[in-house]
Amino acid sequence: MKHLKWLPMLLVGASLMPFAHGADPAKVLRVAFPIAETGFDPAKVNDVYSLAVNENIFDTLLRYDYLARPLKVKPGTAAAMPEVSADGKVYTIKIKPGIYFSDDPAFKGKKRELIAADYAYSFKRFADPVVNSPVANMMTDWIAGLEEAGKKAGKTGKFDYEAPIPGLQVLDRYTLRLTLVKPNYIFNYTLAAKQFGAVAREVVEAYSKDTMSHPVGTGPFILKEWKPGNKIVLAANPNYRKEVFDGEPGDNPEDQKIAKLLAGKTLPQVGRVEVRIIEEEQPRWLSFLNKQQDWIVLPKSAVKTALHVDSDNPKVAKLNPALLQRGIQLSHTQALDVTYAFFNMLDPVVGGYTKDKIALRRAIALAYPVEKEVIPLLYANQAIPMQTYVTQGIPGSSPNFDGRVKFDPALGNALLDEFGYKIGPDGYRTLPDGKPLVIVQATQASALDKQFNQVWQKTFDSLKIRVQFKVAKWSENLKSAYAHKLQMWSLGGSASMPDGDDSMVELWSKSIPSGSNLPAFSRPEFDRAFEESRLLPDGPEREAKFEKMNRVIAAYQPVIFNVTRMYNELTQGYVVGFKRHPIYSIGGFWRYVDVNKH
Repeated sequence: MKHLKWLPMLLVGASLMPFAHGADPAKVLRVAFPIAETGFDPAKVNDVYSLAVNENIFDTLLRYDYLARPLKVKPGTAAAMPEVSADGKVYTIKIKPGIYFSDDPAFKGKKRELIAADYAYSFKRFADPVVNSPVANMMTDWIAGLEEAGKKAGKTGKFDYEAPIPGLQVLDRYTLRLTLVKPNYIFNYTLAAKQFGAVAREVVEAYSKDTMSHPVGTGPFILKEWKPGNKIVLAANPNYRKEVFDGEPGDNPEDQKIAKLLAGKTLPQVGRVEVRIIEEEQPRWLSFLNKQQDWIVLPKSAVKTALHVDSDNPKVAKLNPALLQRGIQLSHTQALDVTYAFFNMLDPVVGGYTKDKIALRRAIALAYPVEKEVIPLLYANQAIPMQTYVTQGIPGSSPNFDGRVKFDPALGNALLDEFGYKIGPDGYRTLPDGKPLVIVQATQASALDKQFNQVWQKTFDSLKIRVQFKVAKWSENLKSAYAHKLQMWSLGGSASMPDGDDSMVELWSKSIPSGSNLPAFSRPEFDRAFEESRLLPDGPEREAKFEKMNRVIAAYQPVIFNVTRMYNELTQGYVVGFKRHPIYSIGGFWRYVDVNKH
């Protein structure tokens, strides 16, 4: 990105001058989330909806180009791409001067410049046991001394932010040096990940009892209003530096058209983003049709009436002529995401690694009709079945291996019979020891969740297994999942980097304490392959390690593969410049789009 660079002689007077930005306070972008956010502390959240807001408030050292395909990482707050040592272990990063945090009482009336020490502090927070970050290992596994500092804090009860850490060195006001414990060929992806925006220590300490409600960053927007689970309002950051769009589109004509429309524009263009939480599909869809929302992910229930989908290829879809006449625009892309149901491997009923427990999980997978019912009925054919735990088309997806379980309820019943899950007098199976077998599936209360529950009910009925659906809010289920308190739950995840490491780290045994390993899966053979993959550059040898991991997952069945979704996103005709980014997704376009008068 091109930024306004303040010369040293101008720094003193910079705080007296209004900061340039292109936001028009009269322009409002209105969007809706189907699920509520959890909060806005970058180190504490990892759900898609909170991250969507955070990526607009906080700045990372590196960013992805908005239009470049294949994906391209570029400098964010960094003055240039990191200087990397020959052994791939030392990253030296210069930060652009003249970048300022948004105003906050914690700064006591002074303009607060972003400096290298802010990133050092922000990265340390991921090792602090009090913060309890769900993605801590993305930093602690790599930066020399950070894991040890976290373990020490676990014993003393307090993280020492003043103690030197070998892998985190602030060389001068604008220079940060990161030393890794081993080479990492994708560490630039980590530096560009949404979770690693800079926070200011003064702010964190001022609001230490509630950091989730007080996000203060250097990004294009500030949090103006928040009614948890109901409404989020962002306003353009008046302290935001001048940033001019400089996207690099590929050969796609639509992308080139967007680049021409945005060329020379100062970001952000809208002065306000209003987010409503509308959990049910029908009200969300009607809200868009009535022009109360400017953007929407097309609800599954509306696909058949809104789109004409190629029956032989779900990747080809066209908008209904009636919607086209209204000026509505369609963006149709394959997501970098996965959806699945996981089993709690610590649970005495569905967990464990003995043959009888594997047979139970495999039988349920055999009876779950992903391609027969889930994709056509619940996704309106706008999805493709997962073949491995890594979304298709990125390194680690093991294109030569298909880990899907073929739909075969009869085989599932035969497996249960073989391993002692007998059918009792009441017509339902028992555990091999004769105790009742009951699966407790966590779920939510929406109409779509109820449709999924109907499919799961049929799945368990076909196996003669009792199932109970325990209903809670999605955020409550996520909290319970992190604590390994759910027996079984279905959810999905979006990639934070275009590499399979992002998915596989979730099943690494070292990710169990942070909660990000939701199934609490732990197999030595998986861990070995994962750790070895991290020492290798992209290529056949590394891909072989991923295939090994995918085969281990298939053998033990800690998850049931569901789908990778096709995203059909609609924008009103007056919205200019929309493009889904595979990594930034929901919030990734807010700073780029313009909203014309309507």
